Amino acid sequence: MNTMNTLIYYSFNLMILSAIILIVGSIKPKWLFFWMEKPSRLGAIALAMVVFMIAAVMYGEGNRQLDQSNAARPGVSNVAPAADVPASPIPAPAPDATAPQPPQAEPVAPATPAQVPVQP
Repeated sequence: MNTMNTLIYYSFNLMILSAIILIVGSIKPKWLFFWMEKPSRLGAIALAMVVFMIAAVMYGEGNRQLDQSNAARPGVSNVAPAADVPASPIPAPAPDATAPQPPQAEPVAPATPAQVPVQP
């Protein structure tokens, strides 16, 4: 296998096996634990979780090894080429705190009838 690492290949097989263990152990745990008198479904779920975690670690290690082997060969990369657009927006400069601020008008309250002057 030149494109897929052996660890990745076997991790997929273990993930399928963990799914089968989970399904069969949930339906009929006696089929998995034939040596026990009263097997529980919890044991089947725990076994499926352990097998799945082992498969996940194998997949991660296989990916890491594949990246390292591709980095050693020139011209081979698993990373997509970078786009021309920057990943984050370009910040605008902050306003100068020492610059004079334009005067702000104070809000005017509307006149009430008691405040309106009466003309003689």
